[in-house]
Amino acid sequence: MTSSYSAEQIQVLEGLEPVRKRPGMYIGTTGPRGLHHLVYEVVDNSIDEALAGYCTHIEIDLNADGSVTVVDDGRGIPTDTHPQTGKSALETVMTVLHAGGKFGGGGYKVSGGLHGVGISVVNALSEWVEVTVWRDKKVHNQRYERGVPMGDLQTKACKEARTGTGVTFKPDAEIFTVGTEFDFITLAGRLRELAYLNAGVKITFTDHRLELLKSQEPKVETYEYKGGIREYVGYINNDKQALHEEIIFVQGERNNVQVEVALQWCTDAYTDNLLGFANNIRTVDGGTHLEGLKTVLTRTLNAIARKRNKIKDNEPNLTGEHVREGLTAVISVKVPDPEFEGQTKTKLGNTEVRGIVDSLVGEVLTEYLEFRPSVADSILDKAIQAFKAAEAARHARELVRRKSVLESSPLPGKLADCSSRDPGESEIFIVEGDSAGGSAKQGRDRRNQAILPLRGKILNIEKTDDAKIYKNTEIQALITALGLGVKGDEFDSSQLRYHKIVIMTDADVDGAHIRTLLLTFFYRYQRQLIEQGFIYIACPPLYKLERGRNHYYCYSDRELQQKIAEFPANANYTIQRFKGLGEMMPTQLWDTTMNSETRTLKRVEIEDAAEADRIFTVLMGDRVAPRREFIETYGSRLNLVELDI
Repeated sequence: MTSSYSAEQIQVLEGLEPVRKRPGMYIGTTGPRGLHHLVYEVVDNSIDEALAGYCTHIEIDLNADGSVTVVDDGRGIPTDTHPQTGKSALETVMTVLHAGGKFGGGGYKVSGGLHGVGISVVNALSEWVEVTVWRDKKVHNQRYERGVPMGDLQTKACKEARTGTGVTFKPDAEIFTVGTEFDFITLAGRLRELAYLNAGVKITFTDHRLELLKSQEPKVETYEYKGGIREYVGYINNDKQALHEEIIFVQGERNNVQVEVALQWCTDAYTDNLLGFANNIRTVDGGTHLEGLKTVLTRTLNAIARKRNKIKDNEPNLTGEHVREGLTAVISVKVPDPEFEGQTKTKLGNTEVRGIVDSLVGEVLTEYLEFRPSVADSILDKAIQAFKAAEAARHARELVRRKSVLESSPLPGKLADCSSRDPGESEIFIVEGDSAGGSAKQGRDRRNQAILPLRGKILNIEKTDDAKIYKNTEIQALITALGLGVKGDEFDSSQLRYHKIVIMTDADVDGAHIRTLLLTFFYRYQRQLIEQGFIYIACPPLYKLERGRNHYYCYSDRELQQKIAEFPANANYTIQRFKGLGEMMPTQLWDTTMNSETRTLKRVEIEDAAEADRIFTVLMGDRVAPRREFIETYGSRLNLVELDI
C-alpha cells in the first residue's frame, strides 16, 4: 500500500497552535513538573523586574477554583500599540511566540527569560487567563481563553499611582490530563529559593484552597532574606556541624557578569552539595559557572596546602572530590546574554563565565584563607583525611570496579540475574531478606527481571566514611550488581546494568527504614541515579480481601475500608494482612507488584535538592538533637493511617 505524500500533508501551525500541539517541547512534560513550570514562568517574569530594580514584592495565590494569581509591583507590561503587530504590546506578548522585552533593546540588562515564549506558553496551555496591568494611573484588563483574546484591552482610570502586573490563569485539563492540582510544598521550595537568590525581594505565598487544607484560614508563608545566598547556605547547613562559623562569601562583577558565591564546609558531611544558578534559574545539569568554581577550589586549596606545608613536594595534589568533601556551596551568576542548552535551561553554556568565576573566586578565597590560617588548616585537614580514607579504600574499591557492562566480574552470589543483556529493558528488584527473595525469584519474569536479596539493614552511609562503605558486604553487592562506578566519579549511565532499579520492601516500619537507608545510599553515593529517573519504589498490597469467589487487593487501610463499605451489611468476607513479601505466594507477588501491566511503581524524584539534602542530614545524620526537634515538631501532625510506609 502506498500513501501519497505531497505538499497537502505539510502542516503549518500558526500563533499558539504549536504549543497546544506539542506542549512537551515548551514545558518539558504535561505531568506535575510541567504544570508547576507554568507558575515558574509567570513568577520568573516578576523576578526579572526585580533584577532590573523595579519590583520589591511578589504575591502568589493558589485560588479555590484551581487557578493561580501572581501579582508584582514592577513596571507593568507595556500596553501601548506595538508598531509591528498593530495590537497592544500586552496582547502581543500574550499571543505571539518569541515576542518579549528580553532580546536586547534596553528593557532588561539581565533576565531569566530569553526566548519570549514563557507567558505566551502559559496562555496557550490555560483554560483561561486574566491579565491586569497598572501603569500611568490607569488599570488595563484583558481576558484570554485557550490563548484567544476575549475582546480588546479594557482601560479605566485609577486614582492610585500604582504600577505592576497581575496574571491569573487556570491550567487546561485537556492538556494536563494527569491533574491540575498544584502542590504547595513544591511551589514553596522554588519560591523560597528565589527569595534567597534575590536579597531584599519579598515573596508572599498564600493557599486559599480551604477544602484541601481542611482549615478555615488560608495558609500564608512569606520569604524575605536580606542575607541572600549566605542565608541559603546557612539554611541548608542548619542541622550540620560547621567546620567554620563564618560563611565564605564572594561577590564581584566582570565584563557585566555578576558573580555571587557562598561556601561553608561541615565536619559531619562526606559529600559535597553544590547548587548552581544562572539568572535565578537552577542549572540542574551544571554548566560553565560550576566548572569554573570546581577548578578554582581545587587549585586554590592545593596552592595553600603546599604553601602551608600540608602537602610535601613529592606528594600528589588533592583531587577536587577530596577538596569538596563536606562542602555546601551556592553559586549564582547573572549573565546579560546567557546561552542555555534547550528551553528548560538546565545547563549554562557561556564559555566566558568559567574564566570570570575562576579569577573572582580565586582572588577572594586566597585572600580569605591567608588571613585566617586556622580556617585554612581545618579545611585542608579534612581534605587530606578524605584523601587518606580513599587510599585506604582503594583495595576494596578495585573489587567493585566493573570492566564493562557485559564482561564477567564476580557478581554477588545471591543475585538472580535476568537473561536479557539490554539494560534498557532490564529491571532489578532489591528485596529485604531471603524469604522475600525466594518468592520474588519464583514469581518474576526471568527474561528481564533480576532479584537481589539484601540481608538485614544496610549501612547508613550518611555517617560513614568511604573505607567502611567499600568493606561492607551488602553495599559491595549493590554496587557490583548495579554496575555502579566509584563514589563521586562522573556518572556513566552506559555502565548501568539495569535501567529500572526497584526498591521492594515489606509494608511495615522496618521495610520503610530499609527503603530510607537505600535511598540515602543512592542519594549520597550516586545522586544522578535519582536525578535521571532510574530509581523506583514498588507498592505491594497490604491486604487481600476475599468474598465468595472474588478477591481484591488493597494498598492502604483507607482503600480496604472503602471496599468493605461497598459490600452489603451482612456480607461474609475474609481479610488477609500481608506483613511481609515472604508471606505472599509467588503468583500473588507477580500479579500485584511485579507484573508491568498491573503493578504500581513510584518513581523517586527530587524537586528541591537543597531541602532533600537538609532532610537527609536531619533524619539520617549522627546528630540527635535536630532529629528529635524534627520529630517533636512534625510528629503530632502525622496521620498514621495515611502514612505511606
